[in-house]
Amino acid sequence: MNNKIIGTIGERIAKFYLQVNNFKILKINFRYKMGEIDIISEKGNTIHFVEVKTRTSNIIEAREAIDENKKEHIWKCANFYIYKNNIKNKKYQFDCIEVYLFKDSWKINYIEQIIEK
Repeated sequence: MNNKIIGTIGERIAKFYLQVNNFKILKINFRYKMGEIDIISEKGNTIHFVEVKTRTSNIIEAREAIDENKKEHIWKCANFYIYKNNIKNKKYQFDCIEVYLFKDSWKINYIEQIIEK
């Protein structure tokens, strides 16, 4: 499988995970000139900006691929989304979902507050 297919599978698993855990999906693959946010969801009074990282090996944690540059792009995209949608009186946070695909199974890790702002 190529990386695009692997990423798409990971995003679908992450979306399913969020839905099963009572998150409302607001937007998938929100694009802005500075980058993209994989999933924007809401639970309670909090908007969650979720970066999905999918790997076929768990030798290195997937979250390690979110460097400072990527965090800055996510932050700028999130600010634009908040502005564009006139979001007020909501909390928001930046999370990561790691999806590990194995031959016969998959594993998911949900990490809250991957970016502190």
